[in-house]
Amino acid sequence: MQQHPLVVIPTPVGNLEDITLRALRLLKESDIVFAEDTRTTGRLFQEYGITTPLRSFHIHNEHGMATEVANRVEQGERVALVSDAGTPGISDPGFMAIRACLERSLTVTCLPGATAFVPALVASGLPSERFFFEGFLPNKKGRQSRIEALEEREVSTIFYESPKRLVKLLEEIKEILGEERVVVVAREISKRYEEYQRGSVAEVLGYYRENEPLGEIVVLVAPKVKEERVHQNKYKNNFKEN
Repeated sequence: MQQHPLVVIPTPVGNLEDITLRALRLLKESDIVFAEDTRTTGRLFQEYGITTPLRSFHIHNEHGMATEVANRVEQGERVALVSDAGTPGISDPGFMAIRACLERSLTVTCLPGATAFVPALVASGLPSERFFFEGFLPNKKGRQSRIEALEEREVSTIFYESPKRLVKLLEEIKEILGEERVVVVAREISKRYEEYQRGSVAEVLGYYRENEPLGEIVVLVAPKVKEERVHQNKYKNNFKEN
């Protein structure tokens, strides 16, 4: 019996045209697609005429459904895994299914494609040669310590946040890191109302206190700026005059 890999397929974070040709082909060729929200994926399917059956795979059922995913792959079915938007497993359900397949020595492949934090980082103007991805912060335990870690971090840091908690996060960053730390809030990436707010945390916080944030949000925090050390060069004139 021929076995096919579990195919992890990124889907658009905004504009539906951001899907790749290969992703569309594999979604059409699959026997079944496990989706975080079948309604959201259903709209993508409708746009591109995809009729592959959909099954729900989300954070509330992923432990049980991971076994079904692995079973279907093991039985030779062509199985694809998608999230609401972006790449499954990156602050989205998917890890359990991937691990379940790997534990049975089944092949897993992931297509390159959409994820929210990469365009946000590139367009932010913050240093991007190295960065730290935090994802979603916990609501309570461990939240403050993870923000405090930014005090000495010398690379850009990336958070995902809900619009309801954005102001709270910016207030925490201001309190812990000071009001001058530079932040960028990227909102609704690749959608009609895409927006970037760049500036000191005090400035960006002030903006969102007056303008209610909506949609998908990525928060980027600039690295700690090293103090410029001025080295006094003491030059001893060893030139001997005749």
